[in-house]
Amino acid sequence: MITTPFVPWPDGLELVLASGSPRRAELLRVAGIPFMVAPAPEVEHVHAAAAAPLRADPPRYAAALAEAKAAAIAARLPGRLVLGADTIVILGGEILEKPADPDDAARLLGRLAGRSHLVHTGLALLGGPAAARLIATETTRVEFLPLTAAAIRRYVATGEPLDKAGAYGIQGYGALMIRRVEGCYFNVMGLPLARLGELLRAALATGRADGRPDEGSAA
Repeated sequence: MITTPFVPWPDGLELVLASGSPRRAELLRVAGIPFMVAPAPEVEHVHAAAAAPLRADPPRYAAALAEAKAAAIAARLPGRLVLGADTIVILGGEILEKPADPDDAARLLGRLAGRSHLVHTGLALLGGPAAARLIATETTRVEFLPLTAAAIRRYVATGEPLDKAGAYGIQGYGALMIRRVEGCYFNVMGLPLARLGELLRAALATGRADGRPDEGSAA
């Protein structure tokens, strides 16, 4: 594997991805970042409840969930550099979760059809050689084409929407529903790579990494 030329990567260092998302893993491979996967699925439900008061501030909510995931794994793997991430979809100020079933997926897609929505991803980078504690968020605006009920049913039948926030995947069949993307495309997949690169450079190229970058980006 060729290591990314955009981050001064130390020999032997391996990022720990605190997520079981195959899309995030694939993006790390594409970016040339050495990593291992160590998800903590039991953490998500516990910390989603704890972070519930932040739901009115979606970027902070996403960042808090990402930090909770990373902290859980960092506690199990002291000294390792751990990445947590959480992606949420917002329509009219409401958080659209992963669909509960095919009918729920169709309902969510019907709401998104012909409208714009926001995708927020929180990132948390904890631990490592410099004891990093870096938190950031990235925001992208996505506009859907109008969709017929028949098209929605066919899309839901592919199974693609069922494990994704907002009930769609921009990197799959769902690409044909999307008229416009304003901001980071990879953010909609669940991992804003340019912002992650900034965090990694801050954590690895300086003697200290204990600050908090700006926790927002323009939609």
